[in-house]
Amino acid sequence: MLVILGYLIVTGAVFGGFALAGGHLAALVQPVELLMIGGAAAGAFFVGNNGKAIKATLKALPTTLKGSKYTKALYMELMTLLFELLSKVRKEGLMSIEGDIDAPEESPIFSKYPGILHDHHVIEFLTDYLRLMVSGNMDAFQIENLMDNEIQTHHAEGEVPVHAVAKLGDAMPAFGIVAAVMGVVHTMESVGLPPAELGILIAHALVGTFLGILLAYGFIGPLSTLLEQKLHESSKMLECVKVTLLASLNGYAPALAVEFGRKVLFSTERPSFTELEEHIKQSKSK
Repeated sequence: MLVILGYLIVTGAVFGGFALAGGHLAALVQPVELLMIGGAAAGAFFVGNNGKAIKATLKALPTTLKGSKYTKALYMELMTLLFELLSKVRKEGLMSIEGDIDAPEESPIFSKYPGILHDHHVIEFLTDYLRLMVSGNMDAFQIENLMDNEIQTHHAEGEVPVHAVAKLGDAMPAFGIVAAVMGVVHTMESVGLPPAELGILIAHALVGTFLGILLAYGFIGPLSTLLEQKLHESSKMLECVKVTLLASLNGYAPALAVEFGRKVLFSTERPSFTELEEHIKQSKSK
């Protein structure tokens, strides 16, 4: 909703200001200019990206219309899940969670946390490393290095649509200039027309430059920034899992291991020590 609100503010401020200054809004309605700019941008997008990048970008764009799912409540759900799993390991041994990690959707532990269970990235990351811990063939340093590499890969994949949209936004002013130049060419070949008509043609040509810049900095550019923010949020959840599991591998009790994970969260979503403790107590009493 914030994206739509922002677009409304941009549109209202630019076009409203133009109208208040005495401009005629009808002069800005140039579908041919939009066709040239939009068509050139779409063509360049397909030329500059492979199939995987195009698919990832088209999949990522609808998420910009949704608010962030990475809330304090979701992080408390994650850390409570980690606490419960690590507590079971501490009491019954690593082999006790083998059934839970092999089929998390059927696990009585995972099923208590639907918000996490529906996030396949987090579930896959968590169960994969718990499985490695169960195998007992890797030490903490090896697992940490592997975790870092996987998070880096996740981040690199997430940056593909970010870069694709950012480069598209960077190109829009140039495509606006192309449309404007085409308008100027049309004006010059019509030099025999009366001055009033030539003035209209020049105004139409200048609309191309205006639209290219407006689309770049008012509409497309901000989307790449938003996609990047969402990527950082998704990586932070993986980092929380990583730090918690490594703390457990290094011998810390579940309560302390979860505290390690809590401390890496962004301050805007990080629950306090008391909030997390109360949430874990409530979960245990259910």
